Amino acid sequence: MANGRVALQMYTVREDQRQDFRGTLTRVARMGYPAVEFAGYGGLTAEEIRDLLNELGIAAAGTHTGLDAILQDFGAAVHLHHTIGARFVTVPSLPARYARDEAGFRQAAKDLGELGRRLAAEGLALGYHNHDREFFRVGDRYGLDLLLEETDPAHLRAELDVYWAQKAGVDPAAYIRKLGARCSLLHIKDMAADGSFAEVGTGSIDFSAIFAAGDAAGTEWYIVEQDACKQRPPLLAVELSLNNLRAWGRL
Repeated sequence: MANGRVALQMYTVREDQRQDFRGTLTRVARMGYPAVEFAGYGGLTAEEIRDLLNELGIAAAGTHTGLDAILQDFGAAVHLHHTIGARFVTVPSLPARYARDEAGFRQAAKDLGELGRRLAAEGLALGYHNHDREFFRVGDRYGLDLLLEETDPAHLRAELDVYWAQKAGVDPAAYIRKLGARCSLLHIKDMAADGSFAEVGTGSIDFSAIFAAGDAAGTEWYIVEQDACKQRPPLLAVELSLNNLRAWGRL
C-alpha cells in the first residue's frame, strides 16, 4: 500500500494552463490525479481556486512560490495557502542574488530558516526544491546538505527532485534515506537514455528503490513533474506517468 499521495506539478502543463487554466485543471482531475501542486493560478483568486478544487474533487498538495513573492506579501501567501488548503509552500529555486558558493548557501539558510519559522507559526510548512546545481561540493558535503543542516528541520522541508539528483550523479534513493523524515515531498520524473526528461516509468530511474525509501521516510506527496515533454504533448505525458503509477499500485 502506498504511503504518500500522488499529485501533479502544474508547471508541466504550463502552456495549456496559460491558454485555459480551468479547462487544464479539469482535464488533470479527470485523468485521475487526486491533487496538484500549483505554479501559477491563471488569474484566479484564492477563493476561486478553492471553489474549483472543490468542484473537481481534488486537493492542493502545495505550491511553488518564489522566495521574493512570499517575502513581498507574506500575508497574501498565508491567506492563499489557508484558503486553498495547501500546507506546503515550496521555494522552487534560489534567487540569483544568492551566490552558488558556501557564503551564498549560508545566507540562504539563514533567510529560509527565518521564513520557515514565520510560516510554521501560521500552520504552514516551507519546502525547498533542488536542481542539480545544489549538488556542488563545499568541503566534504553538498551545498544542499549545507542548506538543510544549517536550518531547523521544523522550519525547512526537502522537496527532493529525483531526476536532478541523478543528473548530478547522486543516488536519489540513498539521498532520501539520508534525509529521512525531512523528505516530506518528492518530485518524480524519469530520465531518457540521452539524459533528457521522460515520463515516469519510461526511463532509467529506479522508482522501486525511490518509493521504498520515500515510504520509509514518511514522504507525504509524490509529485509528478516533467520540465519539458519532447515525445508527446504535456497532457498526454502526464497521463502516461499517471497510468504507470497506477499500474505500480501507487494510486
